[in-house]
Amino acid sequence: MRIIKTKDYEEMSRKAANIIAAQVIAKPDCVLGLATGSTPIGTYKNLVAKYEAGDLDFSEVKTVNLDEYKGLTRENDQSYYYFMHDNLFNHVNIDLANTNLPDGTKEDADAECAAYEALIKSFGGADLQLLGLGHNGHIGFNEPDSHFPVATHCVDLQERTIEANKRFFASIDDVPKQAYTMGIGTIMSAKKILIVVSGEDKADTVAKAFFGPVTPEVPASILQLHADVVLVADEAALSKIPQ
Repeated sequence: MRIIKTKDYEEMSRKAANIIAAQVIAKPDCVLGLATGSTPIGTYKNLVAKYEAGDLDFSEVKTVNLDEYKGLTRENDQSYYYFMHDNLFNHVNIDLANTNLPDGTKEDADAECAAYEALIKSFGGADLQLLGLGHNGHIGFNEPDSHFPVATHCVDLQERTIEANKRFFASIDDVPKQAYTMGIGTIMSAKKILIVVSGEDKADTVAKAFFGPVTPEVPASILQLHADVVLVADEAALSKIPQ
C-alpha cells in the first residue's frame, strides 16, 4: 500500500483527482468504480474542473458505483443515483448510458445483485476503484461481520451507519435500513484501488484498517492484501498510524 499524506482535505481532493485523471488519460475507455459520501465530493469537483479546463475527456469512460440504498427512487435527492449526477455526471461529457449503479427500486434483491455483479464482471472489473472509509471500517456498505461477503449483495445497515446518515434525511425513520452493495470480492477485483480519508474522527479507523490485523470485523483491512492500493489521507486522518 502506498500512502500519500496531505495537509488538508483540499489537497487530498486534488491529489486523488490527479490519480483518477491519470487513469482516464492513460486509458480513455477505462472502467471507473465510484463512491459516494461527503469525502469524495472534493475529488469530483476537481475532476469537473479538469474537464472544464479541457484536460479530461470522459466520453469513453464507463462507471460502476459501489452501492445504492434499497427503496429510494432515483429522483430522491438522497439516492446515490442523484448524488452522482449532481456531483459529477451532469458536469462532464460522460455518456450516461455508460454509467451504472445498483437499482434500489428493484425489490428482488437476489436478481438485482446478481445482474449487477454480472455487469461488473462483463467489464473485467474496475480499472480503478475509488473508496471512502466508514467510521466502523466499512467500504461500500460492507459492514463489520464474521466473514467477508464476496459478491454484490443486499445488506442490513448497522445502527452506527444509520445514525451517521440521518443528517441527510428529515428524520431517522426516513433513513433506509438496507442497501445494495458490491461485495468485498467485487471491490478486490479492481486493478487499482484509491481510498480517500479525511479528518481526525477517522484516525482510529485508519490505524485499525491499514495497520491492524486483516479481519471482517474491520472490512477495509482486506485492502492490505490488494496488490495496488493508494491511500490519500490528510494529516489528521493519519495522526494515529505507527511512525
